Amino acid sequence: MLKMFSAARKYIPRRIKYLLRKPTPPATAAPFAGPVVVVGSAPKSHKPIGLDATYRIISVNASQLALQSWDIDAPDITLMGYNEIEGTNTSAVEVRRVLAGKRTGALYVLAWRHGRERLEAGLKAIGYGCNEAHIVDRYQRIALLHKVSGRLNLELDAETKCSNGIIAVLFALYNGATAVIISGINPHSAGHVYNGVNLARKHVRMDAETLARLVSLGYPIYTADPQVSEEIGLPLWQGDDHVDSKTKIASERVRT
Repeated sequence: MLKMFSAARKYIPRRIKYLLRKPTPPATAAPFAGPVVVVGSAPKSHKPIGLDATYRIISVNASQLALQSWDIDAPDITLMGYNEIEGTNTSAVEVRRVLAGKRTGALYVLAWRHGRERLEAGLKAIGYGCNEAHIVDRYQRIALLHKVSGRLNLELDAETKCSNGIIAVLFALYNGATAVIISGINPHSAGHVYNGVNLARKHVRMDAETLARLVSLGYPIYTADPQVSEEIGLPLWQGDDHVDSKTKIASERVRT
């Protein structure tokens, strides 16, 4: 009963704020015009078949470490949680260690609350460079899931939030990806490619439910990882020639 009362106290004001603000999802400067690879931090990941300069790459937190074996220096876009900039937990500390001296194209920091000046100082302290930095607030993130999936999730607790990896998938779809290929994203795995402490993953149920919903809506979502294909049923990426043209329609209409 107490938990339900606490949830209700959050739900009502958050719903009102969402309706009043009418937030728009985070957008790229120009829509994607081809396949987008979303690289997560699961210990096992694979380079997608056919990957070339026509593909765009989105990295999540410090997942760009996996790109080194693909001979790619930096992703086009990085989505990063606010905690990775200043957090003191093991994962955040490891993220900063791995990203030191690296860079990305465009950086989108999720739920940052301290203003641009402090964000820029934090990035400078890490030694992480970018061509442009964007702050994405909670309501923009809620709007992203709502717009793409039709599901209004007000993020009342950690269990009902999507991981940053799934947010990156939604971001790619919203911004026009003709196909989204996930690599290193497995809701059932533990551990991260950038550390060896084997931390358990959060958001497992919500991530699996969201991926299933997106697939049921006809979005062109694939995985480059055979194990993920077997475990959660996503089609294995076989190259852009194998994309069903009907499934592209769902992505093309999402920003209209």
